[in-house]
Amino acid sequence: MARNRGPVLRRSRRLGLGPDQSGKQDVPLDPKSERKLEKRRFAPGQHGKTRRPKKMLGYALQLQEKQRARFMYDVLERQFRNYYKRAAKMPGVVGDNLMSLLERRLDNVTFRLGFAVSRRQARQIVAHGHLQVNGQKVDIPSYLVSPGDVVELREKSRRRKHGGVLLALETSAMTAPPGWLEADHENFRGKVLGSPSKDDLKTTMINAQLIVELYSR
Repeated sequence: MARNRGPVLRRSRRLGLGPDQSGKQDVPLDPKSERKLEKRRFAPGQHGKTRRPKKMLGYALQLQEKQRARFMYDVLERQFRNYYKRAAKMPGVVGDNLMSLLERRLDNVTFRLGFAVSRRQARQIVAHGHLQVNGQKVDIPSYLVSPGDVVELREKSRRRKHGGVLLALETSAMTAPPGWLEADHENFRGKVLGSPSKDDLKTTMINAQLIVELYSR
């Protein structure tokens, strides 16, 4: 399974990703890395702290936004481009379609439901076969859920009391999932109520229009 194994914290600093003052921004970091990021709110490198940030325009801004989205959802270039091609063929706004496809990935849904503290951990939980969708085991992180699907921890994993899931549930106990998902943490279960709405997509802090402009060149 192809994946990006680069330094997560360093790339987060380079791409300007991090939690806001309320800590509610959508950041693909574990709590330990988030604490480190709070102390280093500047670009990585020897002169990162003193160098004045460059103002990016046009192509550079569009490219960075695509890189932010790829990094956030942990998707490689070819797969991301395929998502864009699929979104362009769907009815509606291409940018919204693209973000909706990314949000409907099973690893992202696992993260959104509170079963993981980061998408990388969610990807591992899915790949190791701890989840099932509509009663069937699914170990493909890129699997796209549909309205009405029920995502839950497998019985075998419940009996073993998966430590990562339990810790994630404690961490996310006070955070409600987005409106298109319904979480039942007591039974390690979640339900897909519909597709992400425009209001849900606004919380992803990605400007999808810039990505559309990049691929439309």
